[in-house]
Amino acid sequence: MFETLGIFMRWLHIASVATLVGGMLYGWLVLVPAGAALAEDARRALAARTAALYRPLVFGAIAALVVSGGYNLISTPGHHLRYYILLSLKLLFAAHVFAVGAVLVTRNPEHRGRLLAGGAISGLIVILIAAYLRRTF
Repeated sequence: MFETLGIFMRWLHIASVATLVGGMLYGWLVLVPAGAALAEDARRALAARTAALYRPLVFGAIAALVVSGGYNLISTPGHHLRYYILLSLKLLFAAHVFAVGAVLVTRNPEHRGRLLAGGAISGLIVILIAAYLRRTF
């Protein structure tokens, strides 16, 4: 039973990260450059529509990451100080990704490309730290 729950929580964690960070990468590297060719009104309409469609995915991914991350932390106790230091850095970068995601889907910022870039880069750093922690500890 607990093994199945652990596998599901790991899958949920990975799928949520893929949704959140993948969407930011797509927005930064594909959607913003493609939207630059549009007129200002069309660009704003596209940004508003994509934000409305991405909103439930962002908030669902954030909720799933908090739940599955909490489960993962509770289910694997007894780490060293270095693990918790790196985990704290990972959580700070993850908080940045969450904040950027929330801003992108609740407002229509003018600096959308810069926000997407920062969120995507922070998300990739989170994935790098997670891979290191998984491999080392």
